[in-house]
Amino acid sequence: MGSLRDRTSNRVYEFAVLATTPVCGLLLAVGGIRPHSLEVAMPDPIRVLWEFGLIVVGAAGLLGMFWPGQLSTGLGIELAAVLALGALAAMYVIAVLVFAGGQAVVAASFVGAVALGSWLRSAEILGSLRWLIRMHHPQDDPCSKVQT
Repeated sequence: MGSLRDRTSNRVYEFAVLATTPVCGLLLAVGGIRPHSLEVAMPDPIRVLWEFGLIVVGAAGLLGMFWPGQLSTGLGIELAAVLALGALAAMYVIAVLVFAGGQAVVAASFVGAVALGSWLRSAEILGSLRWLIRMHHPQDDPCSKVQT
């Protein structure tokens, strides 16, 4: 399926974010190093789920990127992961803005960019999955019925 460089050359930023996400989740969950805004804005059960969600999302996203089997399966796994990453990043943005207000604009903007990038990548993946479906079922493609 190609080397690590071949598989990530067009998605370097996605790879970097997905590789960093489980490390951050693990440090938050196990290391006990948490921003005060998270402890104040998120109740403990939600915060714990959020921290472990980071671990799962990062691992699942990397699994999807390097899925050795069918391309559509890997894209589906990656789609679920980047959608969830966008939601988890948005949760952090809301928590930090609620707690710190205007002082959190820089952090919220940066993490908000991760959320937006995740959702844009989700749209790309959906387009790829639609293309794979059309290629698998060319008779169902409305463009193939147009006569020239």
